[in-house]
Amino acid sequence: MEFLNFSTYDLDTWTAFFKEHWLVLVIALIVLLIIVRIVKTVLKWAIVAAIVLGIVVYSGYSMDDLKAIGTTAVDTMKQEAVNAMVGEAKDATFVTNPDGTFTVKTKNVELTGEPGASEVSVSFRGTELGKLDMSSAIQAFIDQAKQNG
Repeated sequence: MEFLNFSTYDLDTWTAFFKEHWLVLVIALIVLLIIVRIVKTVLKWAIVAAIVLGIVVYSGYSMDDLKAIGTTAVDTMKQEAVNAMVGEAKDATFVTNPDGTFTVKTKNVELTGEPGASEVSVSFRGTELGKLDMSSAIQAFIDQAKQNG
C-alpha cells in the first residue's frame, strides 16, 4: 500500500489528478456526505472507506503515473519558456538588483540569477518553473537583455 504514502507527491501530481477526475470526486464527496448524515452506525465508516478506496482504484492511474504527468507538464512549460525567450529577446530588460543578483524580464518570462552561476530561476507567465541550467540560449537571452538596457 505504498501508493497511500502521500508525503512524496508534489502539488503538480495532485493538480493533475483533480483536473482529470473532478466530476467523480465531486459525486463521491456528495455521496459521502449523504452517507455520513443518514447512516448512524459503524457500517457508515465501512461504506466511506469503500468509496474512498474505489475512487483510488477507479482513477486508473498510480500516483507514480500522476507524478510523471506533472513532470512532463513542467518540462513542457520550461521548453515553452525557452522558446519565449528566443522570441522576446529584443524586448527583454536587464536589471541588477541591490543584492548582486540580476533579473531579466519580458512580458512572459522572468529570469533571476547570480552572475557566474550555472543556474537561473525561471518564471513563465507568472508561474515559477524552478531552475534551468545556464545554456547557450539562456546566456544569449541575458546578453541581448544587457544590450537592450
